[in-house]
Amino acid sequence: MSKILIRGAKVLGGEPQDVLIDGETIAEVGTGLSAEGAETVEADGKVLLPGLVDLHTHLREPGREDSETVLTGTRAAASGGYTAVFAMANTFPVADTAGVVEQVYRLGREHGYCDVQPIGAVTVGLEGKKLAELGAMHESAAGVTVFSDDGKCVDDAVIMRRALEYVKAFGGVVAQHAQEPRLTEGAQMNEGVVSAELGLGGWPAVAEESIIARDVLLAEHVGSRVHICHLSTAGSVEIVRWAKSRGIDVTAEVTPHHLLLTDELVRSYNPVYKVNPPLRTERDVLALREALADGTIDIVATDHAPHPHEDKDCEWAAAAMGMVGLETALSVVQQTMVETGLLDWAAVADRMSVKPAEIGRAQGHGRPVSAGEPANLTLVDTAYRGEVDPAGFASRSRNTPYEGRELPGRVTHTWLRGRATLVDGKLA
Repeated sequence: MSKILIRGAKVLGGEPQDVLIDGETIAEVGTGLSAEGAETVEADGKVLLPGLVDLHTHLREPGREDSETVLTGTRAAASGGYTAVFAMANTFPVADTAGVVEQVYRLGREHGYCDVQPIGAVTVGLEGKKLAELGAMHESAAGVTVFSDDGKCVDDAVIMRRALEYVKAFGGVVAQHAQEPRLTEGAQMNEGVVSAELGLGGWPAVAEESIIARDVLLAEHVGSRVHICHLSTAGSVEIVRWAKSRGIDVTAEVTPHHLLLTDELVRSYNPVYKVNPPLRTERDVLALREALADGTIDIVATDHAPHPHEDKDCEWAAAAMGMVGLETALSVVQQTMVETGLLDWAAVADRMSVKPAEIGRAQGHGRPVSAGEPANLTLVDTAYRGEVDPAGFASRSRNTPYEGRELPGRVTHTWLRGRATLVDGKLA
């Protein structure tokens, strides 16, 4: 592989430096670097980050290739600056066996736009009744360490306890979709003033918070790791903060859309704003931002949930829940966290690369931008401003809540182990 010299990049937002990539590795970081025969990329003060890692992506393959495939999803990931994504298990068939997770893993390796780490289902068929083949999935070629029934909650406390006990044996983690099903029957949006005025079924915050409270106590009792998917309420923040103060091994994620959007948007009845968990209130949004800033919430995860046009172009009640997010995540974080002064770029790297890699045990990802480390990198033009146009997305689906909205920042280059997957904003 050839050498690449990135000249004048602000590494983690610091002073401009040069970064020399040799093959799959960062060879040198400094000023005034040169290398004979190297391809030169003039960064011109753009911010250089370790390649982003998404702990919560829906790639839909196998079974819903009309929404997304491993190829299109990883192309979207590279466009957004990601070098690794964790693929959720709610496919058809469900990723609850070694065979299915190995299929997804191998598709990721074949396409090569980013590393794909499958997430295994906690229960057979996501039905919540019987543990899936957790050990076999871990021992498979995919080496699964994260397990989740995301899209559904593991609501049976005994099943959840058993899952936590099982994964403890090999250092795995159960990622919980916190939604008490009985409290959300018929729910269409956040329960509150707006739902009352619109006459839509309300989704109470306590449906999320009660499951989180139960699960952190179970994790403490078992001595295992639990991860909270797409945390969305101020009350959930307080429960996780309390759990961490007790030394419970809990981590939590927040999505970009829950950092920016509120349930007021549902007044439009546009199904693009229908998502699980639902958009919450301005108070919740501000609490989530503060929690991400102070480390109570560990990471940003996209919950990239692609849907074909017909699943969103319908009346609100019939619409599918979910939003695409891989290609806009970093821009939303720049707007909500960096430009508000809550995080600097080094902290963004921590929340969007370092910690998700640690939680998911993603080898070679989330590493420092320094000599000897794998060349998994993303270059960001933070001065860019532009309207979101889903027609230009690499994802197969277009269900973005940001269409026509001006967002800051644009990923110009992504490198996966020294090989460019995105060059000047275009897929390699």
